[in-house]
Amino acid sequence: VQLQASGGGSVQPGGSLRLSCVASGDTSSLTMGWFRQTPAKERETVAVISRGDTPYYGDSVKGRFTISRDNSKSTVYLQMNSLKPEDTAVYYCAATPRNTVSIRAFDSWGQGTQVTVSS
Repeated sequence: VQLQASGGGSVQPGGSLRLSCVASGDTSSLTMGWFRQTPAKERETVAVISRGDTPYYGDSVKGRFTISRDNSKSTVYLQMNSLKPEDTAVYYCAATPRNTVSIRAFDSWGQGTQVTVSS
């Protein structure tokens, strides 16, 4: 499956952004996730949503970010609220046919969208 992420941009601390990721095919059988990376850090898990809509969040975004999906549109969303400068990164969406949150299992990746949080 091919993935196309969008919605990144620049926002002030405390602001919000919503990322979208559209897949080229049916997503109902896929686990979908959002990940992020900066030049100084390894790619990390932001949020994952299972085929059954069970969400998983990385510790640094719990209570601020919400992942959701609309299989009728083959789209997964990441609502990001109360953004902090440390959320600045390139955000990637990814998919796996496995029921897992392990980043190693995700084998389809989008191109990434830049999120910058700065005053």
